[in-house]
Order: sequence, then C-alpha cells, then structure tokens
Amino acid sequence: MYTQMGPPPVATIQHAQAQASTVFLAKVFNWMAIGLGLTGFMAFVTANSPAMQQLIFGNRMVFFGLMFAEVGMVLFLSARVDKISSQTATGLFLGYSALNGVTLSAILMIYTMSSVAATFFITAGMFGAMAVYGLVTKKDLSGMGSFMFMGLIGMVIASVVNIFLGSSMISWMVSGLGVIIFTGLTAYDVQKITQMGAAGIMNQGEAAIQKVAVMGALALYLDFINLFLSLLQFLGNRRD
Repeated sequence: MYTQMGPPPVATIQHAQAQASTVFLAKVFNWMAIGLGLTGFMAFVTANSPAMQQLIFGNRMVFFGLMFAEVGMVLFLSARVDKISSQTATGLFLGYSALNGVTLSAILMIYTMSSVAATFFITAGMFGAMAVYGLVTKKDLSGMGSFMFMGLIGMVIASVVNIFLGSSMISWMVSGLGVIIFTGLTAYDVQKITQMGAAGIMNQGEAAIQKVAVMGALALYLDFINLFLSLLQFLGNRRD
C-alpha cells in the first residue's frame, strides 16, 4: 500500500490517465455509432418511400436546401459549441446525422445494395485499423493532421471547380485523394480525442464532457462517411 506523503507515483498517474482516455473514447465512439445508425436508418426509409424521393429529389430547391441546412448545422455547432447547452449540441449532431441520411439515400438508388454493403464493411475495416493506429502509436500525429487538413481544402476546391468542368478524371482523383485524407484524419482525430481524455476532460462537468464528446463523435463521423463515399466511387456498382 502506498502511504508515503507527497505526489502519487508516475505509474499511478499514467494508469489514471489511461483509464480516463478509455472512458472518454468509448463515449465518443458510442455517439458516433448512434449518428451512423441514425444516418443509415433515415437513408433506408427515404430510399424506400416514393413520396419522400419525389419531395427531395424531384425538387432541386428542397434538395439543396437540405444540403445547406446540413452545412449550417455543422458550422453552427463548431462555432457555438462553447456557448450552447449540451442538449442543443447533441440535438444538432443527431439532426445533422438524420438529414445526412436523407440526402445520402440517393446512393441506395444509384448503387446496388451489395456493393454499398461491401463498401461499408471495407470502410469499417480501414477506419478501425487507423483508429487503432491512432490509439496505440507513440508518434505525434499533429503534423500529419495539419497536412491532411491542407489536402482537404485542396480537395474541396477541386470538387467545386469540377462542378463546372464535369471531368470524370478529376472526380476519380478527388475520390482517391479523399481515401488518403480521411484515413489519415481518422488516426489523427483518434489520437487527439485520446489525448483530451488523458488531459482531464473527465474531471469536468457532465455538460462539458457531453459537448466535447459530441464534437469528437462528429469529427469521427465525418471521417467515416467521407471515407465511405470516396471508396464507393471505386467499389460501387451502379444499378442498371
């Protein structure tokens, strides 16, 4: 038994930090899984409802309105997370996940179910491998994260330009770049979330923990979804 006065042993501190990281990371992944599940459910419901398909995809104003709403929710959540309540932050994350499922239902109408399912499981495997790497590596991935973020900006610019060019080659290049970027960002985000847990986030109030967990879940959710969409460009089989 440790009875000596003074600071606790380094091993004890490290063990406590590791436990805190594990608990916090589990909370983040739980919320990410809830978001993905809600997205999948809404995509399935929309794809199997002719009325919803007509409402969303039969009217460009409605479709683009939903897309702008999604972007607005993410930007608002990112900018105001310190000022809004944990319930509002959670609601925005779930609302975004649901809306994303509605708009992503188009892939279930464009690609075969078998190729979508296969791509999902491949994405899950790649995501899981990179998440484990981010969790166990001793290497600081902050430099890689900055590099991947710059690549993401380039990817977005190329995608916008290609809206006007309509080049299939640029589309394939953007998708290939997306696979690289989002696998790298997965490892970086997991390491960052793990470090936040070790830094004492679990000692804060429940509301603060929930908001940080939601933001972590959003980051990983976006990594997963974008990796999935990038891979689908290569692996998806279109319906006849």
